[in-house]
Amino acid sequence: MLTFRVVGPGRAGQSLQLALEHAGWRGLAPLGRGDDLIDAAAGADVVLIATPDGAIADAAAAIRPVPGVAVVHLAGSLGLDVLAPHDRRASVHPIVALPDADTGAARLRGAWFAVAGDAVAREIVAALDGRSIEVPDDKRALHHAAAVIASNHVVALLGQVERVAAEAGVPLAAYLDLVRATLDNVAELGPRNALTGPVARGDWATIARHLDALPADERAGYEAMVELAKALAGERVPWS
Repeated sequence: MLTFRVVGPGRAGQSLQLALEHAGWRGLAPLGRGDDLIDAAAGADVVLIATPDGAIADAAAAIRPVPGVAVVHLAGSLGLDVLAPHDRRASVHPIVALPDADTGAARLRGAWFAVAGDAVAREIVAALDGRSIEVPDDKRALHHAAAVIASNHVVALLGQVERVAAEAGVPLAAYLDLVRATLDNVAELGPRNALTGPVARGDWATIARHLDALPADERAGYEAMVELAKALAGERVPWS
């Protein structure tokens, strides 16, 4: 059983604190904004920095290094250099949305994590029955971009669905089963084979009708997604 301290008890920090405590690890009192961090590593085996990305380097620098104590950040896009001057450094980025502490703690069990650095990263993932994938420092920004596309951009796209549907008098709820089935298809078949609809058929007349019907401020988003769908379909579709 390892002893840990969270620095930055926001949604991610609280979620991880609960999840690790449920897994049998011993959590020390978390430290947040305004707390003196100099002795954050005292009495701990691991310090988990869960601050906003821009504050990680300052938080790490404020913690007095303790031999043998690992310092870990949760950022998806940052490397291990932000954890200087600590010798044992690691990154553990949960590839899951953490909206609040209780929901987040439950979702962390069995989740995917992008890890790098000290072996304690894999110990954390193992304690949560999770799955780890090594992402080196020079690929962290690409990994995080993919995570943002998979989560934040999907939410933004569904916001467009809601707005366009409202123009037709249809609620967003009418499309959510379609979204869920599409995700199931992607999981089973992969994105390229799961693609259906007018782009997959090369039905440019239907796409033109869509563009004519859409409000002017919604067309750019639709056209951008058509281009992504065309790139995904590749040579399957005759372009015109």
